[in-house]
Amino acid sequence: MKPTRTLFTILLLASLAALHAADPKPTTPSRDDAGWLREKGTPLFHDAFEREETGNGMKAIGNGWESATADRVPQIKQADLDGGILKLASATKEAGHAAHIHHDAGFADGGAVVRFKFPGLNKDEALTLGFVDRETKGIHAGHLCYGVLSQSNIVLMDSKTGVMNLEIRKRRQEYLDRKEKLPADLEALLKTKQITVPWKADIDWHELVLVTEGDELRFSIDGKLLAHHRSEGFAHPMKRWFSLLMPNTVWIDDVKIWKVK
Repeated sequence: MKPTRTLFTILLLASLAALHAADPKPTTPSRDDAGWLREKGTPLFHDAFEREETGNGMKAIGNGWESATADRVPQIKQADLDGGILKLASATKEAGHAAHIHHDAGFADGGAVVRFKFPGLNKDEALTLGFVDRETKGIHAGHLCYGVLSQSNIVLMDSKTGVMNLEIRKRRQEYLDRKEKLPADLEALLKTKQITVPWKADIDWHELVLVTEGDELRFSIDGKLLAHHRSEGFAHPMKRWFSLLMPNTVWIDDVKIWKVK
């Protein structure tokens, strides 16, 4: 009997090991957020950029867009409408700030669909997009939440209850000014406010979808959910502006903004 029990135990353990090896590793859940916006949402805005810009001023892009950085360098063209494409080239050094354009939005849950391209004209092309509410007190410049797309990764960040919260910003800046390490509690808090996932950039056209639903921010490219994160700041009840920032060059072919709630 003893050899039989031993053999049974060996076979059982082998079977369990095989089942464990066959189990798929946890993956990012499948999610069609462009479809979710179309099915559940109301379109607020669409721009295919089929026009010409009117100079270099704050409203030169037209169709309700405003540039928060145009007046810093009125002699430099940072936005060029060319063949239905918005070609953005930031005068970051001259303006002392990355090019920043925004448009009215207005929702609690919803998002934006953006067809974009890194044209390969600069080494570190990147795109930051997200939502702003300058009517809310206690947040630097109303920055709520962002997705940051670089050459190597995607970052999702809750700015409202993270680095742009005025109290946190003030405390953090004191350590930065002294070039000191952040205290453990502050560093731990800020780590909960963002996530970073790998992504490899190229020079092709892509469709990007950034949505907020409750306390979750989700980021998809070409129909694939690549990053999602939960944080209380994402649930801010009014995303008044849709905001785009870029440190050098990005091309934008189409922008849609949707309201779900």
